Amino acid sequence: MNNKFIKSALMVMTIAAVCINTSCKKYLDVQSPSTSSPDVVFENLDNTNAAIIGVYNRLCGDNGYGSRISTLFGLTADDFKTSGSYSSSDRRGISMYGASADNTDLTNPFLQLYQGVERANICIKYIPASKLYNEGSEADKTKMKRYLGEALTLRAQFLHELIRNWGDVPASFVPAADAETLYGPNVDRNQTYDKIIADLKTAEDLIPWRSGITEYGSFRFTKGAIKALRARLALARGGYYLKGNQNVRSSDYLTYYKIAFDECLDIMNNRAEHSLNPSFENVFKTLHGARLDDAHELMFEVAAFGSNAATDSKLGYYNGVRFNSASTYGSGGGGMNAIPTYFYDFDVTKDSRRDVTIGVFEITASSKKIINTLFNMTDGKFRKSWTTVNGSSAAQTFGINWPMIRFADVLLMYAEADNEINGAPSATAVSALQEVQKRAYVGFETQIPATPATKTDFFNAIVKERLLEFGGEAIRKYDLIRWNLLGAKIEETRAKIRALIAGTGAYAGVPDYVYAKEGNYLVGSSVNEVATLDLFGGTPNNVFVSPGLGVASAPAGYTTKNWRKAVTEENSITSTSTGIAFYFEANKKELFPYPKTALIENTKMVQNFGY
Repeated sequence: MNNKFIKSALMVMTIAAVCINTSCKKYLDVQSPSTSSPDVVFENLDNTNAAIIGVYNRLCGDNGYGSRISTLFGLTADDFKTSGSYSSSDRRGISMYGASADNTDLTNPFLQLYQGVERANICIKYIPASKLYNEGSEADKTKMKRYLGEALTLRAQFLHELIRNWGDVPASFVPAADAETLYGPNVDRNQTYDKIIADLKTAEDLIPWRSGITEYGSFRFTKGAIKALRARLALARGGYYLKGNQNVRSSDYLTYYKIAFDECLDIMNNRAEHSLNPSFENVFKTLHGARLDDAHELMFEVAAFGSNAATDSKLGYYNGVRFNSASTYGSGGGGMNAIPTYFYDFDVTKDSRRDVTIGVFEITASSKKIINTLFNMTDGKFRKSWTTVNGSSAAQTFGINWPMIRFADVLLMYAEADNEINGAPSATAVSALQEVQKRAYVGFETQIPATPATKTDFFNAIVKERLLEFGGEAIRKYDLIRWNLLGAKIEETRAKIRALIAGTGAYAGVPDYVYAKEGNYLVGSSVNEVATLDLFGGTPNNVFVSPGLGVASAPAGYTTKNWRKAVTEENSITSTSTGIAFYFEANKKELFPYPKTALIENTKMVQNFGY
C-alpha cells in the first residue's frame, strides 16, 4: 500500500466523519467535498473546515464523551460509582478498579482517541503547507490559522485523555503515512505533556476569544477554552502520576502551576467572555438544549447530535435521574450511583448543588416522584425530562452535550495554583474560591464556610470544594490522582461509610428509614423538587438529619424507604461485586491496562505495572 493511497484513505475517514441532520448544531452543518485528495481539501476553506469537523467527531458518540469516557472512565472516587455488580470485562470492572485488558469499554475508546490524534495530525501537516495559509487573503489566512489552532487543541485533548488513563502512551505527531513506524513504544508522559502544552500556547494565539467568533458558541474551541485546557494540562503535568509502582512528581512542578496560574488569571480578567452563571442548575439545563448560560460558563461542550451511537450521547439514558419505563417520560437513567456519604458532604440546608448533582428521587411508573434509598441515589446533572424527547420513543440518545470545561473550574484552578505558588492564598485566590461557594449558597451567601488562611488548610478547602462542584463530571478521580490522594480518599470514604452505618459522628442524626408518598413531578428547580418530596415528619432537609421513628413499618399511607439501613458493610465495602473500589490498589490501579489487542499489534508497547 503506497503513501498516496494511505493519505487518501485517511482523508476519506476525516472528511466523511459525520452524518448531518437538521437538528445538528450549526457548526456541524457542512457538505463533504467530492474529493479526498489532501492537495484539494486544504486549498478550500469549506473543505478544510469539514476536515476539522472530522477531528471534532472523534470526541463524540458511545466510545467518546457521549458515554464511555464521560460516564465510566472517571469512576470511582468519593462521589459516584457504577451501579450494578462487578465484571472485569464490562463497565463495572472500570468502576471497581478491576478491569481486564480485554475490556471492550476500554478498548474501543482507546482506539477512537488515537483516531482523533491521527485526524488532527493530518490537518496539522497540511494546513500550514497550503497556499491558502501562506498566500491567501488576510481573511483566508486568519481562518486557516484558526483551523490549525483547533487541530492542535484537539490533538492535545485526545493525548491528555490517553495519558491520564493509560500513562506513558505511544505518541506520534505526524500522520501515519509519514511515520517511520506505525507501532511506536511507550513515550514518557511528561515529554508528551510538554509538547502539547507548548502546542496549546501556539493554538491560543491563533484563535480569538468567544466574542470574536460567535458562530462557534461553546461547541468549538475558542481562546478562553484553550487557555483553560492548557491550565488543566499544566496542573496534570505538575501533579503526581504513576511511574512504575510509585506515585511521583517532577521537581519542577511549580513551573506548571505558574502556567495554570497565568492562564486562569487571563481568563478571569476577561469576564465579558466567560464568567460564572448565577444559577448552578442552569449550567446543566443548558447542556440539554435550554438557553440559560448567558455568562458563558460552559467554555467548551462536546456536542451531541444525530440520534445515533456514533455522534450522539447516551447522557440521561445510561446515567442521570432514573425514570421508570412505564412513565410518560419513558426509560432513562440509573447507571451511576452516588456514594451514600456524598449526600452528606453537602451542607444539608444551604448548598443548592446537592439536589442538582445527586438524583435524590426517581420517577415511578405513574410518572410521580418518590425518594430513592440512600444506597440507590443516582447522579442528577443529566435528566431525560430536561430534554424535548418524546417519552413514548424507545430512543436512547437525547442530544445532551458533555461539559468539558466550565468557568468554575478556572476559578478553582486559579485558587489552587495561587496557593501552591505563594505558600498561602492571596486575596484574589480567596475571592475565586468564595465566588464558587456563594453561587452554591444562593440565598445564604453570608453563611459560606470560613475560608482558611494557611496553605494546607486552603488546599484542603479546594479539595472539598472541587468534590462538591464537579460531582459526576469525570473530574474527581483525576484530581485525586494528581494530588496523590486517591488511595487515601477511598480509605477515608470507607471509614465514613462505616460511621454512617453505625450512626456515629457526623451521621449521628441520620434516620434508619424515611417514609414517603409519591408526589407530583414538577420538572422545576431541583432544590424545590426535593423540598416538595412528601416525607413523613416534616420538610425533607429536616427529615434527612432527624432520627425519625426508627422502625421499618411505615405510618398509614406512606411507604418505607431504607435510608441509613440501606447501607451495609457488605454492599458498600466488603462485597466483591459492589464494594466501593473493591479492587483498587495504590501505586498500581491509578491507570488502566492497555487493551490486549493493542499489545498484540504493537509489540513495542509495554503493559502498565500490575496487569
